[in-house]
Amino acid sequence: MIILAGDIGGTNTRLALCEQNGENFSVVTEDKFPSAKFSGLDRIIEKFLDGQPHKIARACFGVPGPISGETIKLANLPWTVDVKGLKSQLKLAKIGLINDLEANAFGLGEFQEKDFVVLNEGEKNPVGNAAIISAGTGLGEAGLHYEEGMSGRFRPFATEGGHADFAPRHDLEIELLKYLLDKFGRVSVERVVSGQGLGNIYGFLRDTRRAEEPAWLRTEILEVGDLAAVISKNGINGESEICELALNIFVSAYGAAAGNLALKMLATGGVYLGGGIAPKILLKLQSSVFLESFVAKGRMRGLLEKIPLRVVLNDNAALLGAAHYAFYEMEN
Repeated sequence: MIILAGDIGGTNTRLALCEQNGENFSVVTEDKFPSAKFSGLDRIIEKFLDGQPHKIARACFGVPGPISGETIKLANLPWTVDVKGLKSQLKLAKIGLINDLEANAFGLGEFQEKDFVVLNEGEKNPVGNAAIISAGTGLGEAGLHYEEGMSGRFRPFATEGGHADFAPRHDLEIELLKYLLDKFGRVSVERVVSGQGLGNIYGFLRDTRRAEEPAWLRTEILEVGDLAAVISKNGINGESEICELALNIFVSAYGAAAGNLALKMLATGGVYLGGGIAPKILLKLQSSVFLESFVAKGRMRGLLEKIPLRVVLNDNAALLGAAHYAFYEMEN
């Protein structure tokens, strides 16, 4: 059975043809498309399938935002996904449409230990809930609820936790919040913990003169055109004080957000860091800054210290998760 799986992101849309391989799934072919260059998902599908010899049996797409009905307006993209139109385009009776972080959560079961980096070994509770938090273009969060009556398996579920309020923990973050309130009116955690969030932190440091932006860095930002990537690179290699400070604030806020999610989900089964940013700043995540922010929850510190914490290295989580959902969760 060939399944069309999709991971729809604010920056890139990835499509793949997957097939069952024993109890898991493997990618037959895949491609990545810059989302902003297309008017909708249907156009990307058309381009991806052009010339493909495989007959598609099922299809499922992980999309940013809450799923309701058959016409979905996406978060972080000026698209509307028309499920009825996709059914007609693909000649399928049913299309799977799930939240992108829910797709990532379904994909975790497809991986082996080599696909993760351990930040905190912890004491995994085999029947405890788990959670995944992913900083990328935006910030996504999902839970995995352990169901004893389902042969001991995890049931992923979507949330919109990335749009919850940003909660500053000390004077510097309070000043950051004030800066962002002036800019946006309302500040979600995504405004701080995401690619755009890293840029917002950088702008705060620059505009409030807490750190200087050297001319060479300003030139590099203009040439590269990806502020978050420039900050990450120069923050990790220590070439820029403002980038290093911005990245440290980001990593600390990311750790705090992951710890908050762990408390809300009571994720004694583990917390996973997905998304495109985590593998690129792995050295920073392995520093004491992230873990200390994760566990610094007052009376709950002991609980957080026991929770396993892992970074997802394999970027196919959402694709394989969408394939898993299409095969196991969709009706024939």
